[in-house]
Amino acid sequence: MPTRPRPALSALFMGFVTIGLSSFGGGLTAWVRREVVQRRGWLDDQQFLSGYALSQLVPGATNVNLAVFIGTQLRGVPGALACFAGLTFPPTIIACTLGAIYFGMHGMPGGESLSIALGGMGAVAIGLNLGTGIRLARRGIRKIVPALIAATVAVSVGIAGLPLIPVLGVMIPVSLLAAWWASRAA
Repeated sequence: MPTRPRPALSALFMGFVTIGLSSFGGGLTAWVRREVVQRRGWLDDQQFLSGYALSQLVPGATNVNLAVFIGTQLRGVPGALACFAGLTFPPTIIACTLGAIYFGMHGMPGGESLSIALGGMGAVAIGLNLGTGIRLARRGIRKIVPALIAATVAVSVGIAGLPLIPVLGVMIPVSLLAAWWASRAA
């Protein structure tokens, strides 16, 4: 596998500023993948998915953890700091400013249109997450057993409304057992 050039810290920072400023109301993982895998080629899909899985397992916000993971992989601690700062600082400033405007408009004529716009952004975020999940599943799930495991988790949590932790408590061992069995059969 050819080695990729190490991105400059400024490139990491600006890449994550772009990501942070592009995502409104969710869908951040889709933007991270688009910027890091598709546009800049800093990681491939397998590396991204590994980092995403790890980011979900450790405490904290998944996408902040993912930014720190990516920065660490590409440039160590300075890279982690650059990605974290790029992802969090500009959106935090904007969110605080918009929050002040929102609460300042509360009860004023036209204030309800801001609430409607925010609701629409939530629908867009759901679509982005769904599209990213489908794209990653097409590339990462190539056999029937992993597809059934992923579908079981999605239906259990997303449709049946079962709590995530117990579902994962059952499905992670099932997944590991299936992977072990498949490796022994091969």
